[in-house]
Amino acid sequence: MPRVAILRFSHEGNSFNPVVTGSAAFERDEWLKGEDAHTAYRGTRTEMGAAVDFVAADTDWQGVFLRCAAAPPGGPVADALIDRVIGEAVEDLLAGVWDAVYVSLHGAMIGETRMAPDLDLLRAIRDAVGPGCPVAASFDLHANMAAEVADVIDIAAGYKTYPHLDTYETAQKALELLARTVAGDIRPAVTVARTGLMLLSHNMRTASGPMAGIEALAREMERRHGLYDVSPFGGFAFGDSPHAGASVCVTAGAGNEAAPEAARSLSAEIVRRRMDFLPDMPAAVDAVRDALESHDDGTIAILEPADNPMSGGIGDTPALFRALVEAGPDVPCLFAFFCDPALLERARAAGEGGELEARLGGRLTDIYGPPVAARLRVLRLTDGCFVNDGPMWRGMAVDLGGSALFELAGNPTIRVIVTGACISPNDPAWFRLHGIDLADVRILAAKAKNHFRAAFADACVRIVDVDTPGPATADAGSLPFRHVSRRMLPPWPGLDGPDGAV
Repeated sequence: MPRVAILRFSHEGNSFNPVVTGSAAFERDEWLKGEDAHTAYRGTRTEMGAAVDFVAADTDWQGVFLRCAAAPPGGPVADALIDRVIGEAVEDLLAGVWDAVYVSLHGAMIGETRMAPDLDLLRAIRDAVGPGCPVAASFDLHANMAAEVADVIDIAAGYKTYPHLDTYETAQKALELLARTVAGDIRPAVTVARTGLMLLSHNMRTASGPMAGIEALAREMERRHGLYDVSPFGGFAFGDSPHAGASVCVTAGAGNEAAPEAARSLSAEIVRRRMDFLPDMPAAVDAVRDALESHDDGTIAILEPADNPMSGGIGDTPALFRALVEAGPDVPCLFAFFCDPALLERARAAGEGGELEARLGGRLTDIYGPPVAARLRVLRLTDGCFVNDGPMWRGMAVDLGGSALFELAGNPTIRVIVTGACISPNDPAWFRLHGIDLADVRILAAKAKNHFRAAFADACVRIVDVDTPGPATADAGSLPFRHVSRRMLPPWPGLDGPDGAV
C-alpha cells in the first residue's frame, strides 16, 4: 500500500506590514496534524479537503497528515516558527517510509530574515525523502516562484482562478499526477521561467482582462503539447525577496522539449501585456462623493486594496474611513473593518448600548495617516466565530478573535466593525455574524480587494477600488524595497519597446 505524506505550510507575507506573524496567528487559523487534520478538513473545498477525499477514494493509498499550518496574509513569519515547522517536517519524514509527498504551499512566504521559506521547506523535504520519492506541491496564483523549485520537486500545480475558486481542484490535480507517477505511468519534471517583473494584482482577475488571456494561452499550451500543467503565477508585489515577481511553471514529462519553450513564451507574453495590469483607481474622497451622488439603486462597495488583509494589510489605515466620516453621509453606511483588540476589550467592558471615545486607525503606525477620533455606541458584540459558506474556502471555520459593531454617536448612519484579528470581509457569513443584511447598506467601505467579488459581485450594484496609503498600495514605487530592483516595479522604467526588451 503506497504511503503519501501530506503537509501544509501556507502564508503570504507582506514586507511592509510591521507586525511579525507568529505562532498565535497559525494556531487561530490552521495548526493541525494527524487525525485532527483529517477531521477538520473533511468536506471542505480546500487543498487539504481534496487530500482527504483522495485518500478516502483510493483505498490502495495510505495518507498521513503531518504538520498542516496556515495563517491569513500578514507580516513576515517569525524565523523561529519557520525553523520549527521545517524541523518537525524533517523529523516526521525521517521517521517513516514514504512512496510520495504532497505539500500545500502559498509560494510567497517570507521570514524575518529568511527570504525563501517555501524553497527552504521543499529542499528539506527532498533531503529527507531522497531523490527517488516523488514530491508534488500546489501553489497560490500569487506565488513568487524561485527558479530553484524546479530542482527539488517533480510536480507543481498552481491555482488558475482569481478569486481563488479552484483550490480543491488544484490539489486534486497535483495528487492525481502524484498517483500516476508512483504507478509508473508518467515521469514528470518541472520547469520555471521568471519574467523579471513585479505585477500588481488589482487587474489580475481571471474572469476577464489580461490574466484571463494568459490563462487561456496556458490551457491551449497544455492541449497542444501534452503538458500536464501550465501555471502562470502573477506573483505577490509586496513580498520583498530576491524571488519576487511574475513567472510561469510547467509540469511535463521528463524530456518533453516543448516544456521549456512553453514556459519562456508564456513568460514573454506576460511581459508584453504588462501595461494591461496597471490599475486606474480614484482617490477615496472622490469615490465616496460619487457614491453619495449616485442614483444607482442598491449597495455600492468601495474597496481599499492598500490595506486589504489578503494582501498583507494591517486593518489599521484610516484614509477611507476618514473620507467617509468627513463626507457626513445621510444614508446607511458600513465600514468593515478595523483590527483593534484593545478597542474591542473596551467595547466588551462598556457592553451593548454603552458609549466610549475612540481613535480609529493609526494604532500600529501613523505613517499611513493619523487616527480618526470618534464617539462610538456599541450595537453588537460577537465571539467572532463563523464558518465560510461563500464560494471561497467553503466549510472552513474562521475566528475573528471577537468583534464589535458600533455606530458613530455623532452620525448613526455610519456603522463600523472592529475585530480582534485581521481577516478580510470576503464571506457572507462575516456580515451575518454581525446581524447585517447588505441590502440595507447603501455604501459599504471595506478593506478588501478581488476576493471580495467572488461572494458579493451580484449583491452590489457597483464595486469601486480606491488607492490609499497602506502596506499594499498600488504606488509600489513608494515602498522601501530592498531586494527588488526599481526597474522591476510598475511602471517598469527599465523596459522599453512593445516586447519588453531591456
